[in-house]
Amino acid sequence: MTDLLWPGDHRAGDLMSDRAFFDAMVAVENAWLNLLVDIGPAPQKARVDLCALSSAGDVETVAAGAESDGNPVVGLVALLRERTGGEAARWLHRGLTSQDVVDTALMMCLRDALSAVHDEMATHVRILLDLVESHRKSPMTARTLTQPALPSTAAAKFANWLSGVLDAADALAAVPWLPVQLGGAVGTHAATTELVGSPDEALTLADALAGAVGLTTAAPWHTTRAVVTRAGDALVGCCDACGHIAADVAVGSRAEIGELVEGSGGGSSTMPHKRNPVLSVLIRRAALAAPALGATLHAASAASVDERSDGGWHAEWAALRTLTRRTVVAMRQTSDLLTGLHVDVQRARDNLGAAGDLLAEQRVMSELVGRTTRADYLGASGHLIDAVAHRARRHLKETM
Repeated sequence: MTDLLWPGDHRAGDLMSDRAFFDAMVAVENAWLNLLVDIGPAPQKARVDLCALSSAGDVETVAAGAESDGNPVVGLVALLRERTGGEAARWLHRGLTSQDVVDTALMMCLRDALSAVHDEMATHVRILLDLVESHRKSPMTARTLTQPALPSTAAAKFANWLSGVLDAADALAAVPWLPVQLGGAVGTHAATTELVGSPDEALTLADALAGAVGLTTAAPWHTTRAVVTRAGDALVGCCDACGHIAADVAVGSRAEIGELVEGSGGGSSTMPHKRNPVLSVLIRRAALAAPALGATLHAASAASVDERSDGGWHAEWAALRTLTRRTVVAMRQTSDLLTGLHVDVQRARDNLGAAGDLLAEQRVMSELVGRTTRADYLGASGHLIDAVAHRARRHLKETM
């Protein structure tokens, strides 16, 4: 799955792709069927490996038929029943509803994608920490409202980036372990209770499904979508942090500034002299698009009604997939951006010298307190940088 209109989409690989989601749905059906054999009412003759019966070509078939049913599960179940036959076909999907399969499969795909995001986040923290330590004494102009404001250091800028990344990492870590969705037609486990004979056994079977597919146990959350919106908010926060870095690099790489340079800039189809900050541009694109996708998840959650939403639930699927894939792409692009980032220390020093009188505030403050004007005017920036660096080291230690 590669999107020609989203350059870099290939970086997400199969994460949250149609094939990954299809395979996850089959895995849910497979785990459930075999649990019915292991601890439920189904006979041994119903045991089968459903995963071995599907292929890549089935994705298009099921997708094309999903419109008539509103979701891909009905067609998937029909396909699997046709290929199994006998007792397996009879017991396949018994006790489940389409939302159980869709939501659980989405959580399985999201789990894998969040793992990739966590890995890239650790890379960002390590590289930024190195940049902070390497440029503590590298002077750089601090700018406000696009104009030179006060003397600062490259380390202070990188520490600011690092602080944003750590904030995003905290939000990501606060996303609870993703839950299985299982409740049957209206979230009451009615069908499962009938199958296995008692509510306790039905709940035991639900817990067993969570373990089988690598998710956590949970009460049915079919119309309570906080797990989706919280994950979405964390992903948007990751894009925010990446976007901040990319925006600063894009500005810093302007020819008239020239303090920051991407490791390998992109070319132009008509202007061979250009070295475009392509990664920065693509990362900014993701940061600009992500909030709307997160908002869609919240709108879908707020539209929950009855025991299965009439459109809100359906609006969630593509928004979550798109936001997730784009975040993975942006995170991996940012890793490359930071790895290859070149800081032109001399150019930054020259720009600071040419910025005009940036010490007027310092002279006024020195006169107010009766002190002699110092050669620098960096305030407590060293202490602030130390605090961020300490936080980064603690984060890396806790997440190793």
